[in-house]
Amino acid sequence: MEFGLQISQKIGFSPWWSNAISLVDRLSTRVAEFFSKVKKIGEDDPRRIGHSFKVGLALTLVSVFYYVTPLFVGFGVSTMWAVLTVVVVMEYTVGGTLSKGLNRAFATLLAGALGVAAHQIAIHCGEKGEPILLGLFVFVLAAAATFSRFIPEIKARYDYGVTIFILTFSLVAVSSYRVDELVQLAHQRLSTIAIGVVTCLCTSVFVFPIWAGEDLHKLVAGNLEKLASFLEGLSAECFAEKGGIENLEGKTFLQAYKSVLNSKPTEDSLANFARWEPSHGRFRFRHPWKQYLKVGALSRQCASSMDALATYIITTSTKSKTNTDPDLPLRIRAACKEMAAESANTLKELSTAIRTITVPSAAGRHASAAVAAIGKWRDALSDDTALPQVLHVATTASLLADLVLRVQKIAGSVEELASLAHFKQPEPPVHDAKIKPVADEESPSHLSITLEK
Repeated sequence: MEFGLQISQKIGFSPWWSNAISLVDRLSTRVAEFFSKVKKIGEDDPRRIGHSFKVGLALTLVSVFYYVTPLFVGFGVSTMWAVLTVVVVMEYTVGGTLSKGLNRAFATLLAGALGVAAHQIAIHCGEKGEPILLGLFVFVLAAAATFSRFIPEIKARYDYGVTIFILTFSLVAVSSYRVDELVQLAHQRLSTIAIGVVTCLCTSVFVFPIWAGEDLHKLVAGNLEKLASFLEGLSAECFAEKGGIENLEGKTFLQAYKSVLNSKPTEDSLANFARWEPSHGRFRFRHPWKQYLKVGALSRQCASSMDALATYIITTSTKSKTNTDPDLPLRIRAACKEMAAESANTLKELSTAIRTITVPSAAGRHASAAVAAIGKWRDALSDDTALPQVLHVATTASLLADLVLRVQKIAGSVEELASLAHFKQPEPPVHDAKIKPVADEESPSHLSITLEK
């Protein structure tokens, strides 16, 4: 750019030339940044490329009904409703597409039937009474359907269907006053919408399917791993023999749990879509998706406790730079390290169990060891009540003990999930059986079989 400005100055071009060069340089930088961002989006989740391909394929397939003359003659201008249906129904996951597609299809069928029925009733009221009765039907059904959207159960699963019902019934009822062949028009629109829905469902299920249930399954397991990372870092950095709180500020493990705190909207959306999905892979039709939400809620409670502990640690770390108070005593440090390490092992075991769909057999042992460590730090604290930093010791250990209890609740919830979802039993470790003599004064020839790895 500087070289271009020097040339323009030597040649004697007017200032607009340098402005043009600067503008081109800024545009090229913006274009490079845009393509870099697009590349990163594709690399973060390559399935997005497949989803874009599916939407284009579905629109191309339904467009055939508009381009081919015999098909267009059969459906008329209503063919465009198939294209519009694909645009509004096609979602990223199979469950999302099924949810919107079935909602749209059944809502259109029900609203169309009620609209035709309303027309048949209204025509018996004469030319003056027909618009009044049709307006009354529209008012009553639209008001009732709108109110139903405030019901939590309907809002969660059928909100889109209720919206389509209001739209379709209003169009059919209002247009019936001016349209003569109402039944044929309703049939054409219902047929084209059904074509669009079927096209979306087939494309979504059979071409690069993205299952909401699998995403929820991986999300819950990944959140447990993030919680375990925090506790592992705490055990290695804060409660190690040569560790301390002075240099913890800025450590990455103190931020590991942050994303778990904001995972509720994603979990709720995925669980709602997963209920619509058919049996696939390792997940049967009535898989206990609600239990995943319970595990997620307990994980967020645990992350909230971690946030309180991390905030206290960072605050104490800042104060310790100007404070000469002694560090945690070795006995309490060892107990806290055991609590953090065993809780981290528990969460890792639970995450692995969810990912592999196996019963978390070892998680209970680690959780029990973490709870037992709580008694150790209490005993150590009672022996050192005269320490000047007793308040700091008690606060740190009590926050950690609260974490241990929350991890124990997560373990119980995952065990319940394993029972409801019929997780498979883990394969027993392979051992070599060897016969060894056991010394026994009364029966020296007694033999026992012991297992050795």
